[in-house]
Amino acid sequence: MASIEDLFKVVKNRFVDDSRPASNSNNKSKSVEIPQNLLFKCPRCGNVVYNEEFERAIKVCPKCNYHARLTWQERLELTVDTGSFREFDRELQSLNPIGFPRYEEKVSSMKRQCDTNEAIVTGECTIRGYRCVLGIMDSHFMMASMGSVVGEKITRAFEYATERGLPVVMFTASGGARMQEGIISLMQMAKTSGAVKRHSDAGGLYITVLTDPTTGGVEASFASLGDIIIAEPKVLIGFAGRRVIQDTIRQRLPDDFQSAEFQLDCGFVDMIVERGMMRKALSNVLKLHGFPKETTAR
Repeated sequence: MASIEDLFKVVKNRFVDDSRPASNSNNKSKSVEIPQNLLFKCPRCGNVVYNEEFERAIKVCPKCNYHARLTWQERLELTVDTGSFREFDRELQSLNPIGFPRYEEKVSSMKRQCDTNEAIVTGECTIRGYRCVLGIMDSHFMMASMGSVVGEKITRAFEYATERGLPVVMFTASGGARMQEGIISLMQMAKTSGAVKRHSDAGGLYITVLTDPTTGGVEASFASLGDIIIAEPKVLIGFAGRRVIQDTIRQRLPDDFQSAEFQLDCGFVDMIVERGMMRKALSNVLKLHGFPKETTAR
């Protein structure tokens, strides 16, 4: 039986053949539009599924269970109780501290595309009735790179939680520090880590959820400092790239190196949770740590 990918190739070739000019000059060439966003190809296993089916599966590959990237709006809808989210610091916007060429244009484009001013959205909400401070990084916004505003929003979120005795849940996804802001982006690693430490010293609970990908300076700072570290299946977690590490230590790395499963086996990740069970898992952790339930879960 032919796979969806094989059928798609046949249909695509047919479109291409039909759109070529006919040999008879009296015949007009046919113009056929190929539907856009019809299929999704998994970057992990190469499996192809209809986008409609993929969306119904909350963007999880049915073959290998790879959890694809979500927008911050999609993540928010899956996680929080309806109507409970109150956003923090939405007005904060990046400047161009080192005069990087066309940086403002890039940020403006991302704002329109992602409907947010920066690569992270923070706020207060309830998850199945348990109140917490929430942060969601969106890889669609400049690969969720951490610049000055991202670091500031994370720091403010932790300070808010520390003052009110609230737990923090942080969904991380990043390519690392934002090179367009130079050394200022690297300073955010110490800044966010300090905020996490003060929250911890005050007895606060911090849960990190590592999504695809969590790398670079984000992974090397606040993303790895959670009291409980959760990861989605099959996601990429690490600091430097495979080739850089292999060239440095001159050793071949395991095939599944930097996967969530490898990190679980090595003890860095505490548990791997399916996307459809994440909301329940987070609420269970908050319940086990003695936080009161404020509302009836939907």
